[in-house]
Amino acid sequence: MGTRLRSDARDNRERILAVARLAFATEGPEVPIREIARRAEVGVATVYRHFPTKEALSTEAFAEQMAVCSAVVEEGLAQVDPWRGFCLLIERLMEIDALDRGFARAFTSRLPEAAGFAADHDRALRMLLELVRRAKEAGDLREDFVLEDLSLALMANEGIRAESPELRVAASRRFAALMIQSFRANPVPVRLPPAVRLPLTRW
Repeated sequence: MGTRLRSDARDNRERILAVARLAFATEGPEVPIREIARRAEVGVATVYRHFPTKEALSTEAFAEQMAVCSAVVEEGLAQVDPWRGFCLLIERLMEIDALDRGFARAFTSRLPEAAGFAADHDRALRMLLELVRRAKEAGDLREDFVLEDLSLALMANEGIRAESPELRVAASRRFAALMIQSFRANPVPVRLPPAVRLPLTRW
């Protein structure tokens, strides 16, 4: 019985985190705890038993995504060639985001002001700005590039619809290559990854 209860508690915790991650990322920090509990199909008391404050919930909801974001930016910044580092950043962010729909939102969305999350976010942002500066100084990244361009690219990447995660990743790789071409100061034609058959959506 004790094992079952622990299993149920873990399931509830993961469901709360998944719901909160999506709600905060798409609707902002104003989403009330009561609404998160309703969507997670648990009681409000259950949410507070796992997360005593909304700040604690938001920090935990995006902790893994923020850590991955930081690692990707660090990897790009560590490259000797800043343009290669920038390209690596775009490729990795889009590939991961193709598999985790909430991934990019951890970096680009307006989230509850959790001190720990804000500190990690600010550190990753500083590293990203440094990488952008280096790539521009090297003459490879177009001078008018701004971080909002990266946000737009990630938003578009998130909209990719495919029949399987593998096809989503494949389509994302081609899209990343197209974005990299558009961000380059003096584009050099390169062979794109293979195209992926995607469903046409009625708007």
